[in-house]
Amino acid sequence: MKATFEYLLKRTALTAALLAAPSLALAQEPMQFPTRKAAVQVETIASGLDNPWSVEVLPDGAFIVTELGGSLRIIRDGKASAPITGVPAAARQGQGGLLDVALDPGFSTNRTLFLSMAAADGNGYGTAIARGVLAEDGKSLTDVKELFRMNRFTGKGQHFGSRIAIAADGSLFFGIGDRGERDRAQDMRDHAGAILHINPDGSIPADNPYRDGKAGLAEVWSKGHRNPQGIVIDTTNGQLLTVEHGARGGDEINTPEPGKNYGWPVITYGKDYSGLEIGIGQAADGYEQPLYYWDPSIAPGAIDVYHGAMFPEWEGNLLVAALKYQLLARLERDDSGAIVSEERLFEGEFGRIRDVKVAPDGSVLLLTDGDDATLLRVSAAPQKS
Repeated sequence: MKATFEYLLKRTALTAALLAAPSLALAQEPMQFPTRKAAVQVETIASGLDNPWSVEVLPDGAFIVTELGGSLRIIRDGKASAPITGVPAAARQGQGGLLDVALDPGFSTNRTLFLSMAAADGNGYGTAIARGVLAEDGKSLTDVKELFRMNRFTGKGQHFGSRIAIAADGSLFFGIGDRGERDRAQDMRDHAGAILHINPDGSIPADNPYRDGKAGLAEVWSKGHRNPQGIVIDTTNGQLLTVEHGARGGDEINTPEPGKNYGWPVITYGKDYSGLEIGIGQAADGYEQPLYYWDPSIAPGAIDVYHGAMFPEWEGNLLVAALKYQLLARLERDDSGAIVSEERLFEGEFGRIRDVKVAPDGSVLLLTDGDDATLLRVSAAPQKS
C-alpha cells in the first residue's frame, strides 16, 4: 500500500511537471509592450537572484551583479557564477548590504571596479566605498582598498544610499541618506544626507566646495538629501543627476551643484508617514528646488540617461526604476533640461524594479528586487511585416 501511494505521488509530480513545461517555455519568450514612441520587448536574462541591487555590463558582454547579502556574481549565458572571492564584507542590516558596483572607465585594461556597501563597527552601521581589481577569470577580487567610510555610524538600518557615478576625470560621486535621523542632512560636519565627491584613490578633488574643511567636510559636494539611491552623470553635458526617496510623497530628481542645499528636512513636497507636516513648507530661501518630484511616491531605486542607437525616440530621456507601483518611468526633457512629460512603463508586470542601466548596445537592463529576482533586457520589438 505504501509503495502504491509513493508511486502515485511520483506519477502526479511527473504529470504536473510535464503539464507545466509548456507554460514555463512560453514564459521565457520575450514579452512585447507598446509605448508612446516605440514598441519594445522584454526578455529574461537570468532569474533566481537573491536581492540584487546593481548591474553593470562587462566588456565581453557578461553582466556583473551585486546581491544585498554580500555576493558579487557574474552572469554569463543566463547563469550566475559562484560568489566572487575577496569582496569586502558588507553588513546586512535593514536596507543595508552590498549595494552598488561601478566599473572604472579603464576597466577593460585595469580591471578596476568600485563598490558601495553598508559597513559595521562598534557604533553601528554606515556607508563605505571600496575599490578592487577583478581577476581575469572573474573569480576573485584583489588589491582591495577601502576609500571612504562615513564619519558617524548609527544602529539604524535605513537610508544608506548609495550608488556611484564616475566623472570623466575618474572621480567618484555617491550619495548617502540621512540614516533615518533627518536633521543630520543639514549638518555640514556629517556625511549623512549628502552627495559626496572623492578621487579614485580616496583623496579630495580640487573642485570640492569645502575642500579646506572650514565650512563643511571636505568630501561634501551638496547637502539636504533624504535618501539618494540613484545617481548618474549625463555624458553629453557632464550634468550630475540624482533620484531620491521622499517620505510620504516628495520623491525627487535633483541636479546637485557644489555647495548647494537641497532642503531635506527643512523643505519637502512630502509628509511624515504619520501624516504630519515636515519642516517649514515646500520652498524657502537658501534651498534648491528639485528638477522634478512625485507625490504620491514611486520609491525610486535608480536613474540613468538614455543615450543609444536602439531607441532614438528616447534620446536624452531620463529612466527611473521604481519599487512602488513596480514600473520604469521614462521622462522627456526639453532643450533647457526641464522635464516635460512622464510615461510609466511595465507597471505591475515584473515586480519591484531596483536598478536600470542603459547597455552599450542601446538596450535597457532592469534588475528586479527580492529573493527570487530577475535581470531583464528591454530591446526594440521586431518590426511586423
